[in-house]
Amino acid sequence: MSSSPTPLWVHRLAVALMVATLLLIAIGASVTSTGSGLAVPDWPLSFGQVFPPMVGGVLYEHSHRMAAAVVGMLTVTLMVVMSRWESRAWLQWVSRTAVLAVVLQGLLGGITVLWLLPTAISVSHACLAQAFLCLTVTLAVCTGPSWQQRWASREEDSQPRLVVLAGVTTGMIYGQLILGALMRHTGAGLAIPDFPLAFGGLVPPLDSPAVLIHFLHRVGALAVTLGIAWTVSRVIRQHAGERQLLRPALTLSCLLLVQLTLGALTIWTRRAVLPVTAHVAVGAAVLATSLFLTLRSLHLLKLRFGAQERHFLTEQVSA
Repeated sequence: MSSSPTPLWVHRLAVALMVATLLLIAIGASVTSTGSGLAVPDWPLSFGQVFPPMVGGVLYEHSHRMAAAVVGMLTVTLMVVMSRWESRAWLQWVSRTAVLAVVLQGLLGGITVLWLLPTAISVSHACLAQAFLCLTVTLAVCTGPSWQQRWASREEDSQPRLVVLAGVTTGMIYGQLILGALMRHTGAGLAIPDFPLAFGGLVPPLDSPAVLIHFLHRVGALAVTLGIAWTVSRVIRQHAGERQLLRPALTLSCLLLVQLTLGALTIWTRRAVLPVTAHVAVGAAVLATSLFLTLRSLHLLKLRFGAQERHFLTEQVSA
């Protein structure tokens, strides 16, 4: 099948799915933050109804289920239209993988309720949500008009290449979100009650699993901060003229500052609902933005290699 531009309406549908997924993660975070995970004891219905009275914790839990249903329908719809309107086979497979992931995510959500919030399933549910978000970001970015346009860039003169640096940073962020999910679902959020110190020192006594998990999350936050700072500084130093790279890099740095502030507020407010929920939601936005920057960097690298190859062929023909 010959390659042809993806229709703009398909790209907009992919963007809608990505935004809906971010909102779904935020709503899911509110379920955990308010302790509403078992407010509805049955699944897939809610108290045997499609739409139960939205009171108390049921408001959070059933809203999460409804949002998940919308995301599921959007995912299936996008896969169907991409099978018809998207010429790139690999991107069609990404959409099919997204459908598989959203089905598995729904099953994990149901098992989480029916098995009374087992830690392993709850953490897996949270981790798969972030992986699914990455799939939706890929679909949104790669169906966009700018992905199919050619734009020039200067050669990089530093190692590692930006795409490698951004990719490693994205992987670190995902690992940090896994630690965050483990900390939430094991009740380790206040295992270290002070911040920025830990029991008044730099390293707390690692005498319990909860303290160890919490401290690893803080160490991970430091590693992610360094990774993002390195990535953003590389973009500013070498690609300041590339708005396709500069904008997501600056957005990533701003989101990092917000996320660090929310992490501190989570401790200082003794895990108040609003900062905890926002901390999870902004963490997902950090991951999405870092992946966006990685994909942009990959696109830049692909175009550069393509330009070099065409230049080489032109020289050979001229010779």
